[in-house]
Amino acid sequence: MSLAVIETHPVQYHAPVYRELQKTWGIPVTAIYGSDFSVAGYRDREFGATFAWDSDLLSGYSSIFLDRVVDGGAVSDTEVSAHGLRDALRRAKPNAVMVLGYNPRFHRQAFFAARRAGHPILFRGETTDHARSRGVVKSWVRENALRWLYQRGDRLLYVGQRSLEHYQRHGCPANKLVFSPYCVDVTPFQWDESARVRFRAATRSTLGVRGDKKVIVFSGKLSVRKGPDLLLRAIKQLPPETRDQMVVVFLGSGELQDALHSLARQSPAVSAHFLGFQNQTQLSPYYHAADLLALPSVVSETWGLVVNDALHHGLPCLVSTAVGCAPDLVEPGVTGEVFATGSESSLADAIVKALPLMDRAEVRAKCREKVGGYTIEKAAEGIARAFSAVVPRT
Repeated sequence: MSLAVIETHPVQYHAPVYRELQKTWGIPVTAIYGSDFSVAGYRDREFGATFAWDSDLLSGYSSIFLDRVVDGGAVSDTEVSAHGLRDALRRAKPNAVMVLGYNPRFHRQAFFAARRAGHPILFRGETTDHARSRGVVKSWVRENALRWLYQRGDRLLYVGQRSLEHYQRHGCPANKLVFSPYCVDVTPFQWDESARVRFRAATRSTLGVRGDKKVIVFSGKLSVRKGPDLLLRAIKQLPPETRDQMVVVFLGSGELQDALHSLARQSPAVSAHFLGFQNQTQLSPYYHAADLLALPSVVSETWGLVVNDALHHGLPCLVSTAVGCAPDLVEPGVTGEVFATGSESSLADAIVKALPLMDRAEVRAKCREKVGGYTIEKAAEGIARAFSAVVPRT
């Protein structure tokens, strides 16, 4: 009894789920990857940096690579080829296949390859209707294509509330829907209260941040779609006595970096630190040093896994309505605040509303409780349930 997972490359948020499936649920997993660029190292266009993930992406389950970077293979998910996929499926001999979405094109090819081979299909993608606006014609084509695809999936795994609503709106029957939450692996983190005691004061001291300052961290790509400039503009709108207490820490790199430096210096100036790309094992000190995380995305934020990261550390979050995980993880006045997408004034109001949430043990406990249902264990459990429903056990 085995499961084949087909995706473009090893992903730091997915590999731990495959290990958990095999270890806890006894379901052997073979991941068929189009390329190994996330292991070998690659240049991320939005980060504007070259890196390889520093977490273990390959142990605890089997893997097959259709191509490798050293052999001239793809160095981005849009370049990955499905050449050799049918042979890889024959080698893996799975009882079911899980496909991780319909974009990029490789995932659509994976769906059709599994279907042609006669395997039951589990579909687990970042499905949502909110992430991007489309014209009438494109919407009609997309709607009909997705209805066709979902009808032919044996089980559809939803990762959160908006994902569930997406499937329901497309007429998917309830008996095909299984919850497998989107999640992060906390293994690279030092996220508990004892780690906070170790890191908070020391990290703030390294940054030159006094104890009475309020630190807002932005973690991610400094790109237009993530809206990091909106955070600086919102802080500039705050009353001077509040603004002067704010410090922004940017963890990431990207196309807006120079513009953000300039914007922070413009009057009224905002105290800002630009620390560049940080791999997962480097994040905990900064999350513990912070009082809030901000994710002001304006488009294409189907989930927002940095929110999971922050909540595990007990850090409340400010997210725009464009962030997919908002209905699941951000409870206004409890684990953060939600503000109108693209609105500087709405974000400024959210910052003020969130001031009472900062640096409070009971709030940190609520944050960890809220994200407690969105774990590697819960994600694997959902996949195991879906697998068992389509593969009769002998």
